Amino acid sequence: MNSAPIRVLLADDQESIRSAFRMILDAQPDIHVIGEAADGTAAVELARHLKPDVVLADIRMPRIDGLELTRLLAGPDAPVPLRVVVVTTFDLDEYVHAALRNGASGFLLKRSGPALLIEAIRAAVAGDTLISPQITVRLLRELTKPTAAPTPEGEEPLTDRELEIVRLLADGGTNAEIAAKLIIAAGTVKNHVANIQRKLRVRNRVGIAAWAWEHGVRRS
Repeated sequence: MNSAPIRVLLADDQESIRSAFRMILDAQPDIHVIGEAADGTAAVELARHLKPDVVLADIRMPRIDGLELTRLLAGPDAPVPLRVVVVTTFDLDEYVHAALRNGASGFLLKRSGPALLIEAIRAAVAGDTLISPQITVRLLRELTKPTAAPTPEGEEPLTDRELEIVRLLADGGTNAEIAAKLIIAAGTVKNHVANIQRKLRVRNRVGIAAWAWEHGVRRS
């Protein structure tokens, strides 16, 4: 028996973009576009009503922009968090950091192409995250070595083991890959990741990676 298709809501103020995305996504057997919105306010209302599996959101939209939309639908204060993948033309670091802090499950550039768009939606539903490779490479190149292990504001510090997991996660490692690297069980890594999320007050792995990038936490 086949599983139900992934239900996607499109939020973009350009009708041509929404039409192109709908054509790409509806051509996939496991993805179905269930709605469209031309501004952020309408997108938030529609998302709360339809409860899609994934919201694809542009950043620059009327009324509420995509960053605020992400915070409202996926952020720490969202009553029923939804998965939001930000898709934008604008390759600006401040947008990337804000989207990830606000709980985004992915950040793509529109020029990344259909294959990455489809992959990002499937990754979000699977609990993984996808960021346009060119953005990830640039962010990693811009990191500086930390002078000391940073402590989350108002929270207990990360342990040495947790910091090592943060470094490996920020470098793109899966739980299985991190477990193999550290010679521990994958379930142990999962427990550490949950504890790290609690300490950093972030909702998912992207939030951990964003914190790591912002604080210069990476492998030596």
